[in-house]
Amino acid sequence: MTGRPNLAPLLQAFFTQRLMQQRQASVHTIASYRDTWRLLLQFVQKRLHKAPSTLALEDIDAPLITAFLDDLEKARGVTARTRNLRLTAVHSFFRYAAFEAPATAAQIQRVLAIPAKRFTRALVPFLSRLEVDALLAAPDQHTWSGRRDHALILLAVQTGLRLSELTSLRREDLHVGAGAHVRVIGKGRKERCTPLSKNTRAVLTAWVRQPPLVASQPLFPNARGGQLSSHGVQYLLAKHAAVASDVCPSLKHKRVSPHVLRHTTAMDLLQEGTEPIAIALWLGHESIETTQVYLDADLELKQKILDKTTPPNGKPGRYRPDDKLLAFLKGL
Repeated sequence: MTGRPNLAPLLQAFFTQRLMQQRQASVHTIASYRDTWRLLLQFVQKRLHKAPSTLALEDIDAPLITAFLDDLEKARGVTARTRNLRLTAVHSFFRYAAFEAPATAAQIQRVLAIPAKRFTRALVPFLSRLEVDALLAAPDQHTWSGRRDHALILLAVQTGLRLSELTSLRREDLHVGAGAHVRVIGKGRKERCTPLSKNTRAVLTAWVRQPPLVASQPLFPNARGGQLSSHGVQYLLAKHAAVASDVCPSLKHKRVSPHVLRHTTAMDLLQEGTEPIAIALWLGHESIETTQVYLDADLELKQKILDKTTPPNGKPGRYRPDDKLLAFLKGL
């Protein structure tokens, strides 16, 4: 490419050739990158007063991208984590552009040098066994939706599937014979099979005997036989968590989401003595480093480590109240 390369054909090729054809990225990745670039182009149009289709690659420089990321935080109130996800989408395109438009290598390197924003990483939230039992008992299994919700929650807690993996399951992905398991295509188009416990197998076997609402419906359909949306799953979890909190009050202070159920699976495996590398394999993590967060959150494991050590000796001090006049002056 010579001259000032136009942004439009590069961006279109990035989505159609790089993401869809070469990388075969998931629909979720494509949607996330698409939304990032829509927001960025709208921001650039307001800032530069140029139509997106007329922009040159050189117009999207590092200061402009940094201003866009700052605007996301200030105007839209996004978290540092979301800001970093938007930056990942921008970096991915510019790494592609480095091969297609080498004349702009200096500008591209400055964009790729924009760092991710550091943030405080909170401990992962998860449910205790009592909370899980209360949540599973909440759906009314005398109704169709109650039986569906009970089966979905049980499968989520036992397998640790991602939300997208749960909602996209088909009946043919479920095997309830010998070696019962579910088959999913996870992140990065990676296929994995997760075994089912006897209890989960029995519940799902009973569930699939339900007459389908429509042909070729998902394993856990909505009321019309279509695929449950992410909002639909969040709604049913919140509804059952509210009911379960009457029995288990600790649930009132927790947000029960599909990802919290996934964390709960990981913590159960860890507390049963499963090696982190096996947990990463079970959950479909790209790297074992992702599994490290569960070690940080496992207080029981840390207590066992403490019990094996000889802590340093310390002597408790005795509290002596200040003189009344000094206490008065100190309190001013």
